[in-house]
Amino acid sequence: MKAIAAVLLAGFAGAPALAAPVVPPKPLAPASAAPASHECVVDPSLVVSVGSPVDGVLERVLVDRGGLVRKGQVVASLQSGVEVAAVALSRSRTEFDKRKVERNETLFSKQLISAQERDEMVTEATLHEGELKKDQENLKLRTIVSPINGVVVERKLGPGELIRSDKSVVLKLAQLDPLNIEVITPAGLFGSIKAGMTGSVSLAPFINGVQKARVVVVDKVIDAASGTFWVRLQLPNPGYKIPAGIACKVEFNR
Repeated sequence: MKAIAAVLLAGFAGAPALAAPVVPPKPLAPASAAPASHECVVDPSLVVSVGSPVDGVLERVLVDRGGLVRKGQVVASLQSGVEVAAVALSRSRTEFDKRKVERNETLFSKQLISAQERDEMVTEATLHEGELKKDQENLKLRTIVSPINGVVVERKLGPGELIRSDKSVVLKLAQLDPLNIEVITPAGLFGSIKAGMTGSVSLAPFINGVQKARVVVVDKVIDAASGTFWVRLQLPNPGYKIPAGIACKVEFNR
């Protein structure tokens, strides 16, 4: 018996020790994901080229690059001596026709002229009024006005230069209030960004702080090659304090 016990004890002593159970680590609490910022570009909300639809020679250009313009402001004009003379002639003819019709109304009431003669005078006066309006419109075409409130970004022609069909642009103007914020966003955000949402725009280092912009256009087509789609926000810019043409970052507020 003692021999058997010794053998059993020897067997237990030579057995490998049992490994301690492995306790899996506790999962970390998920960190709150910060809103993703997207690269963007600040552009004018509108860029227009202004000129004249008629051929002629530039007489004056009243603004230059960097100048502010208002909607309806005269920015340039063509030589218009012939058109001014045509308007003056048509106006004189029209005024004479009015006096002629007034004088002959009395004669017609006394039956001293026929209805046909009166009708011919009235018709002639009406035709001359139409010619006056046409000459006035032709004269207006010699004056170039700004269609927007904005700034002059390029001056292409100067006084004395010829305007013709292939060289009719005198100035390029940009509307800077509001500004457009152009963003290319990942396709995974499609459907979560909608018109009317707001975005926080960072313009550092040009402008400190965060500016609020509103989503106005969301592209309905995803670019398959890049897996992105286009979004436009509009940013108010009173006083033109924010320059166009700079890079920015935007976070969409959901």
